[in-house]
Amino acid sequence: MGLFSRKEKTAERQTLDSGLAKTKESLFAKITRSIFGKTTVDDDVLDKLEETLITSDVGVDTTLKVIAKLQDRIHRDKYISTSELNDILRAEIAQLLRHPQNDMPATFDAPLPTKPYVILVVGVNGVGKTTTIAKLAYRYKQAGRNVMLGAADTFRAAAVEQLMLWADRVGVPIVQQGMGADPASVAYDTLQSAISKGSDIVIIDTAGRLHNKVGLMNELTKIRRVMQKLVPDAPHEVLLVLDASTGQNAIEQARQFTEATDVNALALTKLDGTAKGGVIIGISDQFNVPVRYIGLGEKMTDLQLFDPNEFVDSLFEN
Repeated sequence: MGLFSRKEKTAERQTLDSGLAKTKESLFAKITRSIFGKTTVDDDVLDKLEETLITSDVGVDTTLKVIAKLQDRIHRDKYISTSELNDILRAEIAQLLRHPQNDMPATFDAPLPTKPYVILVVGVNGVGKTTTIAKLAYRYKQAGRNVMLGAADTFRAAAVEQLMLWADRVGVPIVQQGMGADPASVAYDTLQSAISKGSDIVIIDTAGRLHNKVGLMNELTKIRRVMQKLVPDAPHEVLLVLDASTGQNAIEQARQFTEATDVNALALTKLDGTAKGGVIIGISDQFNVPVRYIGLGEKMTDLQLFDPNEFVDSLFEN
C-alpha cells in the first residue's frame, strides 16, 4: 500500500496538480496555438511544436528526439490528427521520464535495501538544498524512520547554522563540526554515529561550489572513500538538487555535477513557482538520471517522491 492511503494520495495529487498549474497553462496554451485551425499534424505543426517544447525548457536535444518520434509515426501511419497529438505526446514524454530505480525505496515507508541508507546531497547554493534536506528528513521521520543529518557543507558558516536550525525544527539529530572543518571528517563521524544509534536514514549535506570542478570532484571522492570504510556501498543516493525555475541553468548545473560525481538521483525544487516545469523532461532524458523528488511548495509535506505516471497524468489532464 505504501505511505499514502486513498485520501492522502488524493491530497498528494491535488498538490501536484496545483504545483504544475503554471507549467501546464504555459505549455498547453502554446501547443493549442501551434495546432489552431489545423486538422492534421503537418510540417508546420511540427515546427511550431518544436518551438513550443524548446521554449518550455524541455531542451533542444530532447525536443528533437520527440519530434523525430512524431515524424516516424507520421511516416508509418501516413496521417496523424491533431486530436491524436495529445495522446502521442503524453506517451513519448512518459517514456522519457521512466528510468530503472535500482534499489531506491519506492515510498518513504518502503523497506530499505540497507541500513543505514545513506543520501549524499549535492547542489549549488540557492537552489533549495538545505530546505530539501529538511523536508526529506521530515517525510522520512513521519514515515517512522530514524533520521540523522550531517553538516558537511563546511565552506559556509551559514550552511551549518541553517541545517542545525532545520534539524531542531524537524526533531532529528545532527552531526556538525562548524565552518572550516574537513567535510570528509564530518561525513565519517555522521555515519559512525548513525551506525551506533541504529539510524535508518542518513542525509549528508555537501558544499556546492562549481568554480573549481576538480576541487569539488576531489572533495566528493574523499567523502565517499571515508564513508565506505564504515559502509562499503555508501552513499546509496547521490542526490543533486536543482531549481526548476532556472530552466537552462538547471540543465547546465546537471551537466557539471554529473561530470564531477556519480549522481544517481535528482530533486527538482520550486516547481510550483515556475512555468518551466518542462525542464524535468529534458534533464531526466539528457543525463539518464531519474528524478527522485519534486518540491511543490513551502510546506514540509510539499516534497513528493516523483512518480512519472502521476506527473504525466497531471500535466496532460484536461
